[in-house]
Amino acid sequence: MINEKLKKIASEHPYPLLFATISGAHLYGFPSEDSDYDLRGVHILPLQDVVGLEIGQETFQVEEIRDGLELDLVTHDVRKFFKLMLKKNGYVLEQLLSPLVVQTSPEHQELIEISKKCITKFHSHHYLGFARTEWKLFQKENPQKVKPLLYVFRVLLTGIHLMQTGEIEANLVKLDEKFKLSYIPELIERKVNGKEKGILPNADLDFYSKEYERLVLELEEAREKSVLPEKPIAKQELNDLLIRLRINK
Repeated sequence: MINEKLKKIASEHPYPLLFATISGAHLYGFPSEDSDYDLRGVHILPLQDVVGLEIGQETFQVEEIRDGLELDLVTHDVRKFFKLMLKKNGYVLEQLLSPLVVQTSPEHQELIEISKKCITKFHSHHYLGFARTEWKLFQKENPQKVKPLLYVFRVLLTGIHLMQTGEIEANLVKLDEKFKLSYIPELIERKVNGKEKGILPNADLDFYSKEYERLVLELEEAREKSVLPEKPIAKQELNDLLIRLRINK
């Protein structure tokens, strides 16, 4: 159930919201007791803020404790968000399609449908890059922490699933129902019931390294076999929706 406090926080945003959803560990299926709430969304700048020489606040960000919740709030103006959708950016698609909806609108539902025409085989590069970054972080830590390792496997499985099905699934618990990796439940258990920066004692680095390399190869192979298009085909629809939103809000 979406916390009523989060709904209140979204309602207090200084600009009208197209949508607000929960991302981060809560979306990925492994929040710790001390995990913050990653609230993500799209706001709509008023017409006078986008037609002059100076553009208004394209990104709105707040990190604070509000109403007893540790909050990380980030929203982008519709134009910026739509442009990100036309790039190989998995983050924005995960935020848009998150089932943890705090605030929505009819245009949010319209955008979800349009997003299907934004997915390409080259979104694989986003997930490969993200996994590489988290793997390097995991390797250099001493002692190793479970969080970056979970991120490694989460993004690789999300990428493989996307290449195979054309669908975004960011929840590692649900992904593992498909991929059935024996070590995932234990890692999730350690993260969920430990501290946010929980230690992974006696980590089998050789094993995890081989799994990382195997899944990277599987993602690359899935991309080669994917029937997804090479370019998004939603630019005109996004442009039309943007105009309507600017005029009507």
